[in-house]
Amino acid sequence: MRRGIMRDIDGIEINFDGLIGPSHNYAGLSLGNVASARNAGAVSRPRAAALQGLAKMRRLMELGLPQGFLPPPRRPHLPTLHRLGFGGTAADTCAAAWRADPGLFARAASASAMWTANAATVSPAPDTADGRCHLTVANLATMAHRSLEAEDTLRVIARVFGMQRHFAVHPPVPASYGDEGAANHMRLTAGHGAPGIELFVYGEARPGGFPARQDRRASEAVARLHGLDPARTLFIAQSRAAIDAGAFHNDVVAVANERVLLVHEQAFADQPAVLAEIARLMPEAVILEVPAAEVSLADAIGSYLFNSQIVTLPTGAMALIVPAETQDTPAVRDWLARSIGGSGPIDRLEVIDVRESMRNGGGPACLRLRVVTDAVGLAALDPAFVLTEHRWSQLHRLVETYWPEAIDPAELGHADVWQAWGAAYDALDAWIGAPR
Repeated sequence: MRRGIMRDIDGIEINFDGLIGPSHNYAGLSLGNVASARNAGAVSRPRAAALQGLAKMRRLMELGLPQGFLPPPRRPHLPTLHRLGFGGTAADTCAAAWRADPGLFARAASASAMWTANAATVSPAPDTADGRCHLTVANLATMAHRSLEAEDTLRVIARVFGMQRHFAVHPPVPASYGDEGAANHMRLTAGHGAPGIELFVYGEARPGGFPARQDRRASEAVARLHGLDPARTLFIAQSRAAIDAGAFHNDVVAVANERVLLVHEQAFADQPAVLAEIARLMPEAVILEVPAAEVSLADAIGSYLFNSQIVTLPTGAMALIVPAETQDTPAVRDWLARSIGGSGPIDRLEVIDVRESMRNGGGPACLRLRVVTDAVGLAALDPAFVLTEHRWSQLHRLVETYWPEAIDPAELGHADVWQAWGAAYDALDAWIGAPR
């Protein structure tokens, strides 16, 4: 076994990917997300998007890794439209909201819950005071369309991880303090089942520029809720250069897995001090710092090099799961060719196509929530949300049958569009086995 450390530790990581919903569209709602703004108004392909996401899940299963999914919440979000004064039947509510304010309706129709890295922050049992895996659902308060997700996310997370002997599920922290979930959280450890250090990355607000979405107080609250050891918990300020370049979450400029941290040189404020503290707390950590002279922030963000998944394979080797766009950016492609494999800590590269998600500002890492448990905890998960070959094939056929082929944002107000979404959600609920 070449690189795996302490492989006898009983720790299993399962990724839960968001199933991309039938309302996937390019409305350009996310300020600070360069790809989202660039593609605003373009025609989206919900069926292709969901199938691309499912293909990614299938590839990880082929690599020998457990894989789950989280279903999309129903959209448009009628409770919000009702609270905003639009009443009557579902069709009446949608029609009235579209006529009054297409932008408001687009927020209620967003499929942004597909990016489950924002669903919650997860602290595995080896790091917590009570020995349970803790999950705190994110409030996503900074963006209006994303703030609608928290209630539905809490409901599905509680269902999936409902066995309290192994998991503790917390509701979102107050919306006064923006929390974006695992997209601003990393963990370094000798092995998935060993105690680790947890890194919470936050932004500091300033007038002008793009918003900093993660409040330090929210991160501190999550650490307290999870019972983390303060001596092994770091709160790290994201650099303004990264935020202003379009790194709206930390996972656009850094990603970690077990003892490996892959990070851009300009990811953090006072980065030398941050890396020195990580090395002090975990001397065996391997830090791959990508120099700005080799890969600029613009190239890193445009290709989503860091919004990739590093996974530990059953052999103990590590693989980097990157979007196809990394191969279209010469500086990134060349850095990967020099750095992956050989004597480095990451053994192999897996290139996947999630272009529909990428065009809306989310890469492979955005699409997944990673959860570390053990064999007993894995068996305790609700099996409706854990994929087998058979269930993956069934879900694939369901998407092929019910998801719309294309959506023009200008047509979001058409009744036949909402009806098609409703049929897709009904079919998915029936397949899962109970209404959400």
